[in-house]
Amino acid sequence: MILFALGIWSFLSHEALLRKLIAFNVMGGGVFHVFIAVAYRGDTAPPDPVPHALVLTGIVVAVSATALALALGGRAQDAADHD
Repeated sequence: MILFALGIWSFLSHEALLRKLIAFNVMGGGVFHVFIAVAYRGDTAPPDPVPHALVLTGIVVAVSATALALALGGRAQDAADHD
């Protein structure tokens, strides 16, 4: 929860696109940690595989979305520099 709160604070307080993107990824990391903690069932039972699958899928989506956001941000900055 601390990672998520730190990401929200940073997302709202910074103006730069790159800093907002990093803050958004920190928020996602906080959510992933919470999902992994929810999957824990105790020492005797195996962990629930569904939250692990959701986290793995979320990591793949987060990396893809970050790459897309960086590419679009770079193009937007290049277009702003030419004007």
